[in-house]
Amino acid sequence: DAKRPMLQRIYGTVWPDKKQLKEYLNFLEEAEKRDHRKLGKEMGLFHFQEEAPGAVFWHSKGWAIYTKLQEYIRFKLDQYDYCETQTPQLLDKSFWVQSGHWDKFRENMFFFQDHENTRALKPMSCPGAVQIFKQGIKSYRDLPLRLSEFGCCHRNEPSGSLHGLMRVRAMTQDDAHIFCTEEQIIEETEKFCRLLNEVYQEIGFAQPRVKFSDRPEKRSGSDAIWDKAETSLMKAVQSCGLEVEMNPGEGAFYGPKLEFVLKDAMGREWQLGTLQVDFILAERLDAYYITPDGQKQPPVILHRALFGSLERFIGVLIEHYAGKFPLWLNPVHCVITTITDDQIDYAQMIYTQAKSKGLKAILDTRNEKITYKIRDHSLKKIPYIFVVGNQEKNDHTVAIRKLGSKQSVSLSYAQALEDIFQESRPPYIQK
Repeated sequence: DAKRPMLQRIYGTVWPDKKQLKEYLNFLEEAEKRDHRKLGKEMGLFHFQEEAPGAVFWHSKGWAIYTKLQEYIRFKLDQYDYCETQTPQLLDKSFWVQSGHWDKFRENMFFFQDHENTRALKPMSCPGAVQIFKQGIKSYRDLPLRLSEFGCCHRNEPSGSLHGLMRVRAMTQDDAHIFCTEEQIIEETEKFCRLLNEVYQEIGFAQPRVKFSDRPEKRSGSDAIWDKAETSLMKAVQSCGLEVEMNPGEGAFYGPKLEFVLKDAMGREWQLGTLQVDFILAERLDAYYITPDGQKQPPVILHRALFGSLERFIGVLIEHYAGKFPLWLNPVHCVITTITDDQIDYAQMIYTQAKSKGLKAILDTRNEKITYKIRDHSLKKIPYIFVVGNQEKNDHTVAIRKLGSKQSVSLSYAQALEDIFQESRPPYIQK
C-alpha cells in the first residue's frame, strides 16, 4: 500500500552503570579499528567487487599470507601422515543426488544446465574424497586412510549475509577425510585434537572451547545410525578428556560434530575447526573396505578441518592481531628507506642482502620526506622500517623503527637482517 507509513528499525542497548557503557563504547571503537575490511584495504591485502559477490580478489600481500598458511598446514599434516589430494569443482547432478546433498543442501548450491545435464559446483569436498577412496580395493589394513585437500567450494549464501572474508560464497577449506573403522574413531579423534591444539597454539590462540552438536531436524540416515554415531563421538570425547557443551540440533545432515571455538584478542568467539563422525556417506556412495573375515564394510568417515575456510580464518587473524601479524606470517618483513638520494646505493645493497636471506623486503627510495614515508609504512603495518641516512651509510648501520614504537634503535645492517631472519622463521622450523 503506497499510503502505508515507512517503518525504521532502531536498536538500543541498556547498561546498569556508566563504567560498563564506557567499556562497551571502547569495545566498539577498538572493533572498528580492527575491522578486517578496513585493514585489508589499508594494507593492500584484498578487495571485493560487485561483479563477483562473495568472492575475493587477493592482492600479492594477502596471497602471501594465504600461501604461508597453506605451507604451514601442509607441514603439520605431513607429520600426521595425511595424503594431499585435489578433486573437481564441477560435478554432475546425479553425483549430488546419490550423496544426499541435492535433497538436504540444494538451496545453498550453484547449479546450471549444461546441454542435457544438470551440473553443480561443489559446496563441500567429501563426496569427491570418497571417489578417491573407491579407486582400487581397500583392506582393513589400509585404514585409517587420511586424505587432505585445500578444496575450493562454492555456496549460494544470501547476499545480505555476505560480510568481507567472514562470509563468502567462494572459499577454500583446509579439508580432510579420515576413512577408518569404528574401533579407530577414538584414536583418530585424539590425534586430531592434538594436531588442532598444536596449530592454534603456534598461531597464537589459547585453548579452544568445544561444542558437541548432535542430530539436526533435517538429516540423512536412521535414528539407529545416529545413535551409534553420537555414542561413538561421545566416547571419543570422554577418552580425550575434553570438556564439551551440548549444542542441540546443530550437527551436519550426515553426522554429529565437534565445533572448536576460539577467542580472539578482544574476547570475541569464532567457531573454526570441526570434527564430524559420519556413518552414512560411504555407504550411500558404495564405498567399502574388506574386513578380516573377507566381508565388505563401509568405512566410517571423519570429516575434519582446522581453519574451516582460509578466507574466514585470515579475516579472524587480521582482527585478532589488528594487522600486526607474527613476522613469519607477515607478507612484508621490512622496508629499507632512504632519507636522501645519497643513500640509494647503500639501501640497494641492504635490500639485496635481505632478499638473499629469503626475507620479504621493500626498497623505498621515493623523493618524499622521511616522516611521510615512516607514516605511510606504519599505516600499512610494515613490522620493521630500516631508515638509512649519511651517518648510517658511513657506519654500515641502520636505524630500526619497529611498528608501534616511536623510538629507533641503531644496529649494524648485518645484525639487523640476521635478527629479523631468526624472528621470521615459522613455528615448525623454530622447533
